[in-house]
Amino acid sequence: MKQNHSTVTEFILVGFMDDPELKVPLFILFLGIYLTAMVGNTGIIILTRTDARLQTPMYFFLRNLSIADIGYSTTIAPKLLSTFIAENASISFTGCTVQFFFFALFVTTEGCLLAVMAYDRFTAICHPLLYFVVMSQKLCITLVMVAYACALASSTLQTIFIFRLNFCSSNVIDHFFCDVPPILKLSCSDTHVTHTVHFILSSTIALTTFLIVLVSYVAIVFAILRIHSTQGRYKAFSTCASHLTAVTIFFGTLIFMYIRPGSSVSTNQDKIVSVFYTLVISFLNPLIYSLRNKDVKDAFRRVLGHLQAIVSLTLHPPSLL
Repeated sequence: MKQNHSTVTEFILVGFMDDPELKVPLFILFLGIYLTAMVGNTGIIILTRTDARLQTPMYFFLRNLSIADIGYSTTIAPKLLSTFIAENASISFTGCTVQFFFFALFVTTEGCLLAVMAYDRFTAICHPLLYFVVMSQKLCITLVMVAYACALASSTLQTIFIFRLNFCSSNVIDHFFCDVPPILKLSCSDTHVTHTVHFILSSTIALTTFLIVLVSYVAIVFAILRIHSTQGRYKAFSTCASHLTAVTIFFGTLIFMYIRPGSSVSTNQDKIVSVFYTLVISFLNPLIYSLRNKDVKDAFRRVLGHLQAIVSLTLHPPSLL
């Protein structure tokens, strides 16, 4: 069998190079989004790890969701920002392979975790008395491990099939990161098998996670409708409002990106949508879960209170006299 002896040793990422005047504003915008996403998700991780009132299955899953957000935004952002600074933003063949692997790993983990969180909300609302029995620590850890395992298997297989191809012509990727469509366009090998593997793996995971979310929320809606009091319905719905918002944004963006005619959207529009699901979602998730979640807001206030007390004691230590 012929081995991969690619003549391409590096790729050039085009990024957003159409209008040089937009380089500085876009660099500042994307840097701000990335730094805010890092601060927000790190804050969620710290709060859900240290606050005693957030030691529940829902916040355990939220902590892992924030880890995935940090993972795939960090995989993309540095190279994206470099396309605004360097004249030719290059990435080595190995670097491109690693970037794609970790992006596929974390974005797939995100989708799986959102499905797991939908099941968690289903259990909390439809079986509230059995919630802590069903959602035991062992089950929660197992579900997270399964999410990571599925993502690892999918990203590994896709990476192997994509980067075993020969790239012997252009090395210019008309994108800001190593995504599947622009990479396959550069290959001079037969990409039919690779396309098929990518489609089967992506479709299977996307459909499975989406169906879990859909079935869970159908059951949740019926359970809420059986609640007689308006206050009870509102309280039940509020427990899953943040997650439903995150699910709608994540799956809505991916469906818009991939389930449409190939010629209906330009390359620049593809890039804009890609920015949304690679950076903006990881920026929005902490805001969604902090602004729409009373427990997280209360935990944040408690942390601020502790910090204020520490600062006050530091600046005005009690007198020993």
